[in-house]
Amino acid sequence: MDWPHDPDGDEGSEGMRKFDMAVIAKKVDEDEDFPLERDAFVEAHGDEPIRINYQSVVALREIFEYVEPDEFETIVDMHKAVGAAMRKGNFWDYHPVGSNPEQKSA
Repeated sequence: MDWPHDPDGDEGSEGMRKFDMAVIAKKVDEDEDFPLERDAFVEAHGDEPIRINYQSVVALREIFEYVEPDEFETIVDMHKAVGAAMRKGNFWDYHPVGSNPEQKSA
């Protein structure tokens, strides 16, 4: 696919390989952008590349097809929704197991 910019370049990940949540989080300002509407965010950034792992890159809109809330009150809310979407869409190779995968023992 022809990306609007290099997923591993300065615009994609600050010149180094950063992955999924780190790349998405750089697209928002925690103090200025919240609450944030999901659809407006996808409209602005949907075609931008998000590197999932060392071999996979997808458009941000592909991940956000699985994001359920229409609006995020805080960046933490956004991280939780994007993480759930990435698990639901099978973007991640690692999937925690157990009755409550959000809770991991120390």
